[in-house]
Formats: sequence, C-alpha cells, structure tokens
Amino acid sequence: MLGDLMGMMGKLKETQEKVEATKQRLNNVLLDEQSSDRLLKITLTANREIKEINIDDSLLLDKEQLEDYLILTLNKAIKKASDINDAELAAAAKDGMPNIPGMDMFK
Repeated sequence: MLGDLMGMMGKLKETQEKVEATKQRLNNVLLDEQSSDRLLKITLTANREIKEINIDDSLLLDKEQLEDYLILTLNKAIKKASDINDAELAAAAKDGMPNIPGMDMFK
C-alpha cells in the first residue's frame, strides 16, 4: 500500500513537471489573428501574452472604429490562445495522471 502511494506521489510530481514544461513551451507558440479586412493584426502567445499589434494607418483616423477593431480582434485572439492553452495543459495533465479509482476527471 505504501509503495502504491509513493508511486502515485511520484506520478503526480511527474505530471506537475509536464504541465510546467507545457506552460513554458506555450510561451513560444505564436498565434496571429486579424480583422476580416486585415487592417488590424495581433500576434500573441498561446499563454495569452500579446507580442505585437499592427494597425493600418487608415484606422488611426477614427478612434471609435479603432477601439471596436481592437476589442473584436483581441477577443478572437484570446479565445484562440485560450483554446490551445486549455487543450495542451489538459493533455499534459491527463497523460501523467495516475489511475485512481473514482477519479475519472478527464473522460
């Protein structure tokens, strides 16, 4: 019994390390999102850190329009990054989880 518990603890530590390594790797996964007319482009990491924003000069003439573009495009970019982040971290956690009866969290 003690050996099983120690084995599970080791497996949990290994899983935690895999999740941390995945988080670090996601810092290097870059995603691009742009407005439908390509006047605004945003680059961010899969960990939702904005790396670059490119704004067409025509958007600088209308503050309200630029704000709308930023909100829409940033929200799309953050959703895309969040989906990738969630999927990658769930896969890393599931892969390393010990088989504990009654703890089927990732079905």
